[in-house]
Amino acid sequence: MTDNDTQHDAIRRSPLLEAAQKEMVKFERKENEFRRKDREERAAELRLPLNEIRIH
Repeated sequence: MTDNDTQHDAIRRSPLLEAAQKEMVKFERKENEFRRKDREERAAELRLPLNEIRIH
């Protein structure tokens, strides 16, 4: 394989990797929002003062 072939493969792969990274960021944001809402709902059910509890 020549350097030109390697460069060509990298150029073809780059948009795919970028798209995958964007999708991963979107997924992580949705997952974090879901977890935050779930945590708030469970705290409300248990009547826990969530704002006083530090979550790491």
